[in-house]
Amino acid sequence: MFDPSPYRSVAVASTFSPRFEQVLAEAKRIRDRFDSELCLIYVGEKTDDTSAKFVTALERLALPQNAPIHYEQGDPATAILRAIEQNKIDLIVAGALEKEVILHRFLGNVARRLLRESRSSVMLFTHPAREPAPLRKIVFLAEYSEHGSNSLRRALHLAAGEESQRVYVVRLITTFDEARAKQDGTRAETDEEAKLEHFVLDLGHTDVPIEVRFIRGNTGFAAADFVNSVEADLLVVPLDPAKNAGQLPPNLEWLIDVIPCNLWVIR
Repeated sequence: MFDPSPYRSVAVASTFSPRFEQVLAEAKRIRDRFDSELCLIYVGEKTDDTSAKFVTALERLALPQNAPIHYEQGDPATAILRAIEQNKIDLIVAGALEKEVILHRFLGNVARRLLRESRSSVMLFTHPAREPAPLRKIVFLAEYSEHGSNSLRRALHLAAGEESQRVYVVRLITTFDEARAKQDGTRAETDEEAKLEHFVLDLGHTDVPIEVRFIRGNTGFAAADFVNSVEADLLVVPLDPAKNAGQLPPNLEWLIDVIPCNLWVIR
């Protein structure tokens, strides 16, 4: 039977930046939703000072004082990726932003490398909060596969815990899709409507309202525009490890640089 709560271990990439406790609070929220064990990854030396800071932060957030802390050395991104691999982390939680300008949020180097290189699922928060804001609207990019179906169930599991207002299950129809459908003598929309309807109906009963949408565009930026138009709080992208080594497809490569909201990549 499929387990919608598969994350045995959730880790948070920790730095003593001004947003450290906010990111830790978001990780706690995710730990609670998936009933997981939470650990911390810190790149730097273990000293009395760092130990005291962790004790204080864990105490403030009512987290176990004995939560595992994995100390690593070296380049931050490389060290975090190494800790994920060595400790068999299922989901890594981190802050997303390097900088923000009008209408665009740019990923920091660590977040960018986690998206590209981590074998675990990744959840990035653009504006982590000490009191996490509810994830009211979630956008899920449909992928027609067993992994995609299981990923949607996981997204709905989180949505139910968050009491989300709506989950948008969207499918991007590109000009390439339309050209291929025309060559096959079918309409891309008709073919996609049948596939997406079947994809959602296979879920059976859900506790959160689902709205199906088709997005037309030349590139994946059309998906970003949709996320912004519905003011989504979370974008969920399933990446099947059996396909392209779990890497982002070409039409979603823009996520490596800019993300429209909080992002959850499910591997």
